[in-house]
Order: sequence, then C-alpha cells, then structure tokens
Amino acid sequence: QVQLVESGGGLVQAGGSLRLSCAASGRAFNTYAMGWFRQAPGKEREFVGTTMRSGEAYYADSVKGRFTISRDNAKNTVYLQINSLKPDDTAVYYCAASSALAAGYLARRDYYAYWGQGTQVTVSS
Repeated sequence: QVQLVESGGGLVQAGGSLRLSCAASGRAFNTYAMGWFRQAPGKEREFVGTTMRSGEAYYADSVKGRFTISRDNAKNTVYLQINSLKPDDTAVYYCAASSALAAGYLARRDYYAYWGQGTQVTVSS
C-alpha cells in the first residue's frame, strides 16, 4: 500500500508561481514513476507530467515551458513548480505513483496505481 499527500495549493494572482509537493509513504519511493494530473470543474482529469525513476521528466504540450517536475528520493517527495500561472490552470492537482515497467503509457490514468487526495490551485485575473 502507498499513501500520497499533496500540499502547496492556494489562491494566486495570474503571473505568479506555486510549488506543489507530494509526499509518499513507505521505503520504495525511488522505484516509482511519479505523475501529476489536474482536473478542472466539469472536465476530465488530464495529464500534466511525470518524473521517472531516474528523475527524467515528461510534460504535456500545454504546460511545457511553465511547469517543472522534480523529485527528492531522500525525502520521498515529488514537486511540481508552476510559473507564469494562468486562470486556465485553475484545477485540483493530483499526484500519482506507478511501478509499471514500460514508459510508453505514462500519460494514461491507468498507468498509475496510487493517487493522492488532490490540492486546489486557483488563479485569479
């Protein structure tokens, strides 16, 4: 069993920045690929990006250049740095963990077996 807890969300003015954190339980954090998804009201949960076990990161085209994912295996924590926030970034942001072997499906929800509760990000104009 893996438990994930997100934090760092809040209300931010457009153009500002936030850093979200996701803390994982257990001793096997370094074996997980860690993904970030977001869900706006009335919309489906969508892929944001993933950091692999090595630390290499992949991003959705819609967030490239503004979002950065990193991980600290010693702290069992993955981060999502968001710069130049836009009102369209408003959503609940979810952290997810995967032990899958293949990297070709990392943008799919079913690639990830464990999910956090989410943290709200609200961007005002």
